Amino acid sequence: MTVTDTSPLIKTRRLACSADHAFDVFVERMADWWPLVPHSVFQAGSRGVVVHPRVGGRIVETGPGGEESVWGTLTDWEPRRRLAFTWHPGADAGSATWVQVTFAPDGDGSVLTLSHEGWERPGVVSTRAGYDEGWPLVLDAYVGRVIR
Repeated sequence: MTVTDTSPLIKTRRLACSADHAFDVFVERMADWWPLVPHSVFQAGSRGVVVHPRVGGRIVETGPGGEESVWGTLTDWEPRRRLAFTWHPGADAGSATWVQVTFAPDGDGSVLTLSHEGWERPGVVSTRAGYDEGWPLVLDAYVGRVIR
């Protein structure tokens, strides 16, 4: 019998900066830190990704000819503390999972916690292992940028 793990993926990073700064870099400078190759829809042809900062705002990647790919839609927005969004880069919104990212003060720095859930839905559980390996790479790229 095969047991499939559908529990949320939880990833944390200790940051040597304030939670306010960490949040701002995550949202306002995603195009600077997100590893578009290989973690995007348009790969090397990508012109960047932007977060529209409000509930209902989208996370959108722009392709080489100006075409857009919606990665997700913000479902919760608490500036400098938390954002949550649907997540379906390169796929139909009906196959979305959910991501929440929090930024908490911690001594002279902060802690980012990313929670990715919704794996029990049909058709998405097979992607969980890829995200379990991919999120650490993405967050490490972010950590490398946030302290600059």
